[in-house]
Amino acid sequence: MPIPTPHITAKAGDYAKTVFMPGDPLRAKFIAENYLDNPVLVNEVRGMLGYTGTYKGKPVSVQGSGMGVPSIGIYSYELYNFYGVENIIRIGSAGAIGAESGLKIGDIVMGMGACTDTDFARQYNLPGDFSAIASYELLRKAQKSADQCNIPIKVGNVLTTDIFYGDDAEMLKKWARMGVLAVEMEAAGLYMNAARAGKNALCMCTISDVIFTDQAMPAEAREKSLTDMMELAMTMLIVE
Repeated sequence: MPIPTPHITAKAGDYAKTVFMPGDPLRAKFIAENYLDNPVLVNEVRGMLGYTGTYKGKPVSVQGSGMGVPSIGIYSYELYNFYGVENIIRIGSAGAIGAESGLKIGDIVMGMGACTDTDFARQYNLPGDFSAIASYELLRKAQKSADQCNIPIKVGNVLTTDIFYGDDAEMLKKWARMGVLAVEMEAAGLYMNAARAGKNALCMCTISDVIFTDQAMPAEAREKSLTDMMELAMTMLIVE
């Protein structure tokens, strides 16, 4: 596949080796304008904004992924396989599903593993189930950054689902009984693409909803107020 790819108009070398990937392209714009030095717009195909700049001298990019495994599957595949990206860190929101976890609005979850109901792994024709897991090196840096920033995190399984509105009211309760902390819609696809490409991936999410309660973060806050997560993510660039 030539560069530019069908979904990214950037040229070779326009992306840094590490890319932060929020679902919302407007969040990508906000991050670039508020956290990066000298951000340059490198992609705007279909409004899926991507920027490259620096943080404390370290090159870094931020690229919107859209919602769901098919969308992040496209963007992460092209970044890993055609733009030389080595590390993709999903930075997004998730809904807490396990009451036993004690998670509340604003808490940060690291997806050590991603359970899923998506069929994305079928393409690999594996003779069994694939365990979609984060890259240890990125997870280690995330924990070290959290300690350095004095920001508490929760590490464990998340659920990547294709379903936002569904008929099975008990579905999330079943996953919660297996110790799954939170539900989101992208991590498993990202982890599979990273594994197949021999690259690195991590999903970190701020809790925006506590499922089965009326606790929810306003839409504007999801775009602009996830400051602890961003401080932690940016610190990962400079920790050893």
